[in-house]
Amino acid sequence: MEISSRHVGTTLRTYETAVTWRQTTNYAAALGDGNPWYLDDSRPGGIVAPPMFSVAVTWPVTERIAEFIESAKFPKEIVNTQVHYTEHLAIHRLVRPEDRLSLRGRIAAILPHKAGTLFVIRYDVSDEAGNPVFTEHIGGMMRGVRCVDEGRGAETLPEAPSFEAIGPPIWEASVFVDRTAPFVYDGCTNIYFPIHTSVAFARAVGLPDIIHQGTATLALAVREVTNREADGNPHRVKSISCRFTGMVIPGSEIRIRLIGRASKGPATHCFFEVENAEGKRAIRDGAVVLGLA
Repeated sequence: MEISSRHVGTTLRTYETAVTWRQTTNYAAALGDGNPWYLDDSRPGGIVAPPMFSVAVTWPVTERIAEFIESAKFPKEIVNTQVHYTEHLAIHRLVRPEDRLSLRGRIAAILPHKAGTLFVIRYDVSDEAGNPVFTEHIGGMMRGVRCVDEGRGAETLPEAPSFEAIGPPIWEASVFVDRTAPFVYDGCTNIYFPIHTSVAFARAVGLPDIIHQGTATLALAVREVTNREADGNPHRVKSISCRFTGMVIPGSEIRIRLIGRASKGPATHCFFEVENAEGKRAIRDGAVVLGLA
């Protein structure tokens, strides 16, 4: 299969949604995150959603992306070849229960890659007053799909900071991912795909077993960074980025490592990686940028 980068800039149909208290608290519960910012609704000002809740807001579009692409010429059957490869979230403010959100999107980049073609969608999410809430760039690797030209859109993608670790990590957290974890994440977030919850389906598509959702693994890492580096205050999380490079099989332990920390003005860059039970990195180039609350 082939694709041209001429589709970069194609817009998506607008999607609107209302966020409920149950959705945001369930997302935190799915991660075993008892942070009072997410669960204690007696707090002055109320509760907020975990930063990674943003991916649950955009999932209804991501799941049916072919239906939202506003171009009859786009080869929509090709989107089924992609797997989640990159993630970048810019948090303008945390999502809150009762938010009414409007999601606008477009194809941000189509780029040739040695594994196929990198396909990046940009989502701009705003509240009822039109104020920005978050911006997401979600990258899918279309394996076996050839980009027929030099690609477009790379210059518009957000810079994803990376860090080459030298020496031991600053800290390491071991987290056991229970066999039930992908089922709980599925049920609490509505982010569902059968490779995460059906052994038969996973094996039918060539996987050894069901795999933990990549965004769930990332959310566990962000939980640890928030609690250890930001005193548990999610308002300090300004951006999140990573590459997904390995599988996590439920029923095994992962190791979340903070491998570097750097200050740039009022921002602190926290660089992390996640290693699976086989000693391979499930997440590379992980970064959480912290700022003022």
